[in-house]
Amino acid sequence: MNKIHPEFQLNGKKYAAQQLSQWAKDKLNSNLEFETDCASFLLDWLSDSDKIQVKTSGTTGTSKNIEIAKKAMVNSAVATGDFFELKERTSALCCLPVKYIAGKMMLVRAMILGWHIDVVEPSSNPLANTVNCYDFVAMVPLQVENSINNLHKVKILLVGGAQVNFGLANELSKIQCNAYESYSMTETVTHVALKKIGEKTFKVLPNVSIAIDERNCLVIDAPLLNPEKLVTNDIVELISESEFIWKGRADNVINSGGVKLFPEQIEEKLLKKITKRFFIAGIPDDKLGERVILFIEGKEYEIAPSVFKELDKYEKPKQISFVHQFLETETGKIKRKEIVRQFLS
Repeated sequence: MNKIHPEFQLNGKKYAAQQLSQWAKDKLNSNLEFETDCASFLLDWLSDSDKIQVKTSGTTGTSKNIEIAKKAMVNSAVATGDFFELKERTSALCCLPVKYIAGKMMLVRAMILGWHIDVVEPSSNPLANTVNCYDFVAMVPLQVENSINNLHKVKILLVGGAQVNFGLANELSKIQCNAYESYSMTETVTHVALKKIGEKTFKVLPNVSIAIDERNCLVIDAPLLNPEKLVTNDIVELISESEFIWKGRADNVINSGGVKLFPEQIEEKLLKKITKRFFIAGIPDDKLGERVILFIEGKEYEIAPSVFKELDKYEKPKQISFVHQFLETETGKIKRKEIVRQFLS
């Protein structure tokens, strides 16, 4: 399991397993957190254990540690390589935190598939200080937004961690970069489905089956990645046995006057109109059951009624709340529910 592909390179140098272990031991004393995170993971990977401890992002609850089989991580790496036809000597950049699954998997792909990978400190603009070009880079949307002028350095871009909004998708469509949005979670060892930026339909990777439950939420059966079927809170529309359209989170759905509203779909309509970070949520209402509220980050300002002209009757916010600074997870995702709880308290 802990074999290293003979073509594997880390930051421009070749390493066999023993050499890589020594590099990791040396970097455990680094003053740079990203290097110690990288070193700690590599030592875990090269150990005799057949499992890895992985920290979840905490998007929908408290961040926690779970165990993932190394074999599942290998299977995931191979599936990604096959999907994108990325062979040995692929040049890659790891600019994501290695303490989370997405960063760990960049290293696993490199070690298993024989990639030449550069690991840099995670930042909001990871391509700004490099002249190198890469075959494969994974980023979160914030990094992509700040890297638009440098994406000519990237052949294949994988965007994950949060939904790609309309504005960013539009920007990506104007440049020469093969950009894909991923459907992923820690429990599935990162992505199990991908779609080209600008398209609506996700297509699952090989050896992944999908279905929906009584809530119309996605159920994932990926035996090579997780021995158990995973029931998600993501409401989807099944297009075929291998394709689906993501509609929103079941735990975010607003029931206003008997009408079910998806905050994510309302947000999509407002993305071109509101420049600050924002999100839509429902709060208790005596008449409607729940009423729609718009949370905007930053100082209060006047919003013209025309901003909401594309919204349906029930979608229009009944209230607007300005929040000085949104609470975030460690990976930069907005903690919607905690912000709403603070508003109601």
